[in-house]
Amino acid sequence: MKSRRILIDSTARFGLRGLTILPLVILFLMVLGLFLRSRFILGAKPLHEILLSMNWHPLKGAFGLLPFIIGTFWVTVTAAFIAVPLSLLTSMYLSEFAHKRTKRFFRPLIDLLAGIPSVVYGMWGVLIVVPVIKDYVGPFFGVTTSGYSILAGGVVLAVMVFPVIIHVCAEVFETVPQGMREASLSLGATEWQTVKCVVVRRAIPGIIAAIILGVSRVFGETMAVMMVVGNVAKAPHSIFDPAYPLPALIANNYGEMMSMPLYDSALLLAALVLLVFVVFFNVIARLVMMRIEGKII
Repeated sequence: MKSRRILIDSTARFGLRGLTILPLVILFLMVLGLFLRSRFILGAKPLHEILLSMNWHPLKGAFGLLPFIIGTFWVTVTAAFIAVPLSLLTSMYLSEFAHKRTKRFFRPLIDLLAGIPSVVYGMWGVLIVVPVIKDYVGPFFGVTTSGYSILAGGVVLAVMVFPVIIHVCAEVFETVPQGMREASLSLGATEWQTVKCVVVRRAIPGIIAAIILGVSRVFGETMAVMMVVGNVAKAPHSIFDPAYPLPALIANNYGEMMSMPLYDSALLLAALVLLVFVVFFNVIARLVMMRIEGKII
């Protein structure tokens, strides 16, 4: 009987260890597969030329990815700049100031946003956001634009990540011990000072985690951003310029270009670059979180 229990415990421990390692194995296989499939373009052109070149003319053998990398970062930063402050303030209101009835009413609506297909967000962007930018926002700043721009992509993506950041931040705020709030209030702090200086400070690691989840989705989002960002293979100079993020490049061209080995390999290299950026960003963010947690604790 004792040996059977030991065997069951060992098997369970081994299985759980395998499940823990599985995500790393999958990530390694993804990187390896994309690298092997992109060797053709790497054998024809040096990596630095591909990553740093602004020239994208596949039919002429030019595969510079820099315009797409720049476009990806422009859209991501724009979406984060819009989404993070609004989401953080909304989550603070829902968790700290809103009445229980208000919470019960709005939280399901916010969660509902997460279930809307990205193509619906894209259509909303085409029908509403793009015309507003073209007819009102652009002229207000003295800019002539078609509306299909980084700003349109940033607005659509910001709305898409609202529920992710709001939900996670609100949950994190609610895990802060109530005694910390009461202690702050008893010392004469206002409710806003308590939230700003006690609750938010205590919840910083969770806030960073929420932002990471939101930005990670922005990095890889394809359909919605592809419909509103313009898809012009040039480096943008302002948020009113069109762009061509890496996910949109891959989605628009991969299926049609599999018969052209060099083009196919270049698109798979673009996928590898996107994956490396996402992993690198998450690792750096995790290291920052660990350092902040160490300081707070």
